[in-house]
Amino acid sequence: MSSLSLHPTPSAIEYPDSDGEPMAENTLQWSWIVMIMCGLDALFKDDPLVFVAGDHLWYAVEGDPTIRQAPDVYVAFGRPKGHRGSYQQWQEGGIAPQVVFEILSPGNRAGAMRLKFEFYERYGVEEYYIYDPDERQLSGWLRSGQELRMIPEMIGWVSPRLKVRFEFADGDLQLIRPDGQRFRSYIEVIEQEEESRKALEQKTERFEKQSKQLERLEAQLRALGIEPNLIEPNE
Repeated sequence: MSSLSLHPTPSAIEYPDSDGEPMAENTLQWSWIVMIMCGLDALFKDDPLVFVAGDHLWYAVEGDPTIRQAPDVYVAFGRPKGHRGSYQQWQEGGIAPQVVFEILSPGNRAGAMRLKFEFYERYGVEEYYIYDPDERQLSGWLRSGQELRMIPEMIGWVSPRLKVRFEFADGDLQLIRPDGQRFRSYIEVIEQEEESRKALEQKTERFEKQSKQLERLEAQLRALGIEPNLIEPNE
Protein backbone atom coordinates (compact mmCIF):
# COMPACT_ATOMS: atom_id res chain seq x y z
CA MET A 1 0.00 0.00 0.00
CA SER A 2 1.46 3.33 -0.99
CA SER A 3 1.49 6.32 1.31
CA LEU A 4 1.10 10.00 0.41
CA SER A 5 3.67 12.37 1.83
CA LEU A 6 2.15 15.49 3.38
CA HIS A 7 5.45 17.36 3.14
CA PRO A 8 6.73 18.52 -0.26
CA THR A 9 10.23 17.54 -1.24
CA PRO A 10 12.77 20.38 -1.56
CA SER A 11 12.75 20.01 -5.35
CA ALA A 12 8.97 20.66 -5.41
CA ILE A 13 9.15 23.79 -3.30
CA GLU A 14 8.92 27.09 -5.14
CA TYR A 15 11.06 30.07 -4.24
CA PRO A 16 9.41 33.05 -5.98
CA ASP A 17 11.64 35.71 -7.48
CA SER A 18 9.30 38.46 -6.28
CA ASP A 19 7.59 39.16 -2.98
CA GLY A 20 5.03 41.49 -4.55
CA GLU A 21 6.36 44.49 -2.64
CA PRO A 22 7.41 47.74 -4.39
CA MET A 23 11.12 48.28 -4.92
CA ALA A 24 10.89 51.67 -3.21
CA GLU A 25 8.18 53.87 -1.76
CA ASN A 26 9.46 57.16 -3.16
CA THR A 27 12.04 58.59 -5.53
CA LEU A 28 14.39 59.69 -2.74
CA GLN A 29 14.63 56.19 -1.32
CA TRP A 30 15.07 54.71 -4.80
CA SER A 31 17.83 57.15 -5.75
CA TRP A 32 19.83 56.17 -2.66
CA ILE A 33 19.33 52.46 -3.31
CA VAL A 34 20.55 52.84 -6.89
CA MET A 35 23.53 55.01 -5.97
CA ILE A 36 24.77 52.65 -3.25
CA MET A 37 24.18 49.51 -5.31
CA CYS A 38 25.84 50.92 -8.45
CA GLY A 39 28.67 52.42 -6.40
CA LEU A 40 29.44 49.06 -4.82
CA ASP A 41 29.09 47.27 -8.15
CA ALA A 42 31.62 49.68 -9.66
CA LEU A 43 33.94 49.35 -6.67
CA PHE A 44 34.15 45.57 -7.07
CA LYS A 45 33.79 45.41 -10.86
CA ASP A 46 37.19 43.72 -11.26
CA ASP A 47 36.61 41.08 -8.59
CA PRO A 48 34.72 38.12 -10.11
CA LEU A 49 33.87 36.77 -6.66
CA VAL A 50 31.87 39.70 -5.29
CA PHE A 51 28.14 39.68 -5.98
CA VAL A 52 26.16 42.91 -5.49
CA ALA A 53 22.38 43.12 -5.68
CA GLY A 54 19.53 45.44 -4.81
CA ASP A 55 15.96 44.68 -3.74
CA HIS A 56 16.71 41.00 -4.28
CA LEU A 57 15.12 38.13 -2.39
CA TRP A 58 17.44 36.18 -0.14
CA TYR A 59 16.21 32.74 0.96
CA ALA A 60 18.20 31.58 3.97
CA VAL A 61 16.93 28.04 4.60
CA GLU A 62 16.36 25.30 2.05
CA GLY A 63 12.88 23.88 2.23
CA ASP A 64 11.24 26.94 3.79
CA PRO A 65 10.50 29.79 1.34
CA THR A 66 8.94 31.86 4.14
CA ILE A 67 12.38 32.50 5.68
CA ARG A 68 13.43 35.33 3.42
CA GLN A 69 14.20 39.03 3.18
CA ALA A 70 14.76 41.43 0.31
CA PRO A 71 17.54 43.80 1.41
CA ASP A 72 17.64 47.14 -0.37
CA VAL A 73 21.31 46.46 -1.16
CA TYR A 74 23.56 43.56 -0.22
CA VAL A 75 27.05 42.33 -0.98
CA ALA A 76 28.09 38.66 -0.97
CA PHE A 77 31.84 38.09 -0.93
CA GLY A 78 33.04 34.78 -2.31
CA ARG A 79 30.12 34.43 -4.72
CA PRO A 80 30.47 34.84 -8.50
CA LYS A 81 28.88 37.63 -10.43
CA GLY A 82 25.91 36.74 -12.60
CA HIS A 83 22.15 37.01 -12.85
CA ARG A 84 19.98 35.25 -10.30
CA GLY A 85 16.24 35.13 -9.79
CA SER A 86 16.88 35.03 -6.05
CA TYR A 87 19.75 34.39 -3.67
CA GLN A 88 19.25 30.88 -2.33
CA GLN A 89 21.90 30.52 0.33
CA TRP A 90 22.22 26.73 0.15
CA GLN A 91 23.04 27.06 -3.55
CA GLU A 92 25.62 29.76 -2.81
CA GLY A 93 28.00 27.58 -0.84
CA GLY A 94 26.08 28.34 2.33
CA ILE A 95 27.46 31.90 2.22
CA ALA A 96 25.20 34.59 3.59
CA PRO A 97 25.50 38.15 2.25
CA GLN A 98 28.05 39.77 4.54
CA VAL A 99 27.00 43.40 4.11
CA VAL A 100 23.43 44.75 3.98
CA PHE A 101 22.04 48.26 3.49
CA GLU A 102 18.50 49.37 4.18
CA ILE A 103 17.26 52.81 3.07
CA LEU A 104 14.33 54.01 5.15
CA SER A 105 11.17 55.61 3.82
CA PRO A 106 8.22 57.11 5.73
CA GLY A 107 6.35 53.83 5.27
CA ASN A 108 8.84 51.73 7.21
CA ARG A 109 7.41 50.36 10.43
CA ALA A 110 9.40 49.69 13.59
CA GLY A 111 8.07 46.14 13.81
CA ALA A 112 9.09 45.28 10.26
CA MET A 113 12.54 46.77 10.75
CA ARG A 114 12.96 44.77 13.97
CA LEU A 115 12.13 41.55 12.09
CA LYS A 116 14.69 42.44 9.43
CA PHE A 117 17.32 43.06 12.09
CA GLU A 118 16.58 39.71 13.73
CA PHE A 119 16.79 37.96 10.36
CA TYR A 120 20.14 39.54 9.47
CA GLU A 121 21.54 38.83 12.92
CA ARG A 122 20.41 35.21 12.88
CA TYR A 123 21.47 34.32 9.36
CA GLY A 124 24.99 35.66 9.28
CA VAL A 125 25.18 39.29 8.13
CA GLU A 126 28.48 40.80 9.31
CA GLU A 127 27.73 44.48 8.70
CA TYR A 128 24.30 46.11 8.67
CA TYR A 129 23.70 49.77 7.79
CA ILE A 130 20.47 51.77 7.88
CA TYR A 131 20.20 55.24 6.34
CA ASP A 132 17.22 57.55 6.69
CA PRO A 133 17.56 60.12 3.86
CA ASP A 134 14.66 62.22 5.15
CA GLU A 135 16.13 62.63 8.63
CA ARG A 136 19.71 62.22 7.34
CA GLN A 137 20.49 59.70 10.05
CA LEU A 138 22.87 56.76 9.68
CA SER A 139 23.14 53.73 11.95
CA GLY A 140 25.38 50.70 11.71
CA TRP A 141 25.95 47.34 13.34
CA LEU A 142 28.95 45.01 13.28
CA ARG A 143 28.89 41.30 14.07
CA SER A 144 30.45 40.13 17.29
CA GLY A 145 29.99 36.39 17.72
CA GLN A 146 26.29 35.63 17.32
CA GLU A 147 25.20 39.26 17.70
CA LEU A 148 25.10 42.43 15.68
CA ARG A 149 26.34 45.22 17.92
CA MET A 150 25.74 48.88 17.23
CA ILE A 151 28.67 50.94 15.96
CA PRO A 152 28.89 53.87 18.40
CA GLU A 153 30.14 56.46 15.88
CA MET A 154 29.39 56.20 12.18
CA ILE A 155 31.00 59.43 10.99
CA GLY A 156 34.43 58.43 9.74
CA TRP A 157 33.65 54.73 10.12
CA VAL A 158 35.37 52.45 7.59
CA SER A 159 33.58 49.24 6.66
CA PRO A 160 35.86 46.25 7.39
CA ARG A 161 34.54 44.39 4.36
CA LEU A 162 33.95 47.18 1.85
CA LYS A 163 36.81 49.50 2.89
CA VAL A 164 34.33 52.32 2.29
CA ARG A 165 34.32 55.32 4.65
CA PHE A 166 31.10 56.96 5.82
CA GLU A 167 31.13 60.75 5.98
CA PHE A 168 28.65 63.63 6.00
CA ALA A 169 28.96 66.74 3.84
CA ASP A 170 26.39 69.53 3.79
CA GLY A 171 24.36 67.39 6.16
CA ASP A 172 24.07 64.46 3.76
CA LEU A 173 25.68 61.03 3.70
CA GLN A 174 28.71 60.38 1.54
CA LEU A 175 30.33 57.02 0.90
CA ILE A 176 34.04 57.39 0.17
CA ARG A 177 35.89 54.75 -1.81
CA PRO A 178 39.40 53.58 -0.80
CA ASP A 179 40.80 55.80 -3.59
CA GLY A 180 39.20 58.87 -2.02
CA GLN A 181 36.44 59.23 -4.62
CA ARG A 182 32.88 59.43 -3.35
CA PHE A 183 29.93 57.45 -4.64
CA ARG A 184 28.07 59.51 -7.24
CA SER A 185 24.61 59.43 -8.69
CA TYR A 186 24.16 58.60 -12.36
CA ILE A 187 23.48 62.26 -13.17
CA GLU A 188 26.69 63.30 -11.43
CA VAL A 189 28.64 60.71 -13.42
CA ILE A 190 27.16 62.02 -16.69
CA GLU A 191 27.91 65.62 -15.68
CA GLN A 192 31.52 64.68 -14.90
CA GLU A 193 31.86 62.97 -18.29
CA GLU A 194 30.46 66.06 -20.01
CA GLU A 195 32.92 68.32 -18.16
CA SER A 196 35.81 66.04 -19.18
CA ARG A 197 34.61 66.02 -22.79
CA LYS A 198 34.34 69.84 -22.86
CA ALA A 199 37.80 70.19 -21.32
CA LEU A 200 39.24 67.86 -23.98
CA GLU A 201 37.48 69.80 -26.75
CA GLN A 202 38.86 73.10 -25.43
CA LYS A 203 42.35 71.60 -25.26
CA THR A 204 42.04 70.35 -28.84
CA GLU A 205 40.82 73.76 -30.02
CA ARG A 206 43.80 75.48 -28.37
CA PHE A 207 46.20 73.02 -30.00
CA GLU A 208 44.66 73.55 -33.44
CA LYS A 209 44.77 77.32 -32.97
CA GLN A 210 48.45 77.19 -32.00
CA SER A 211 49.20 74.94 -34.98
CA LYS A 212 47.57 77.39 -37.39
CA GLN A 213 49.51 80.30 -35.84
CA LEU A 214 52.77 78.38 -36.35
CA GLU A 215 51.87 77.58 -39.95
CA ARG A 216 51.26 81.28 -40.66
CA LEU A 217 54.52 82.22 -38.97
CA GLU A 218 56.44 79.61 -40.98
CA ALA A 219 54.93 80.95 -44.19
CA GLN A 220 55.94 84.51 -43.28
CA LEU A 221 59.52 83.42 -42.50
CA ARG A 222 59.82 81.51 -45.75
CA ALA A 223 58.58 84.58 -47.63
CA LEU A 224 61.55 86.41 -46.11
CA GLY A 225 63.93 83.66 -47.23
CA ILE A 226 64.33 82.20 -43.76
CA GLU A 227 63.86 78.48 -43.21
CA PRO A 228 61.92 78.16 -39.93
CA ASN A 229 62.91 75.71 -37.21
CA LEU A 230 59.98 76.07 -34.86
CA ILE A 231 59.02 73.98 -31.89
CA GLU A 232 55.73 72.15 -32.28
CA PRO A 233 53.02 73.24 -29.81
CA ASN A 234 52.49 71.07 -26.79
CA GLU A 235 49.37 68.91 -26.78
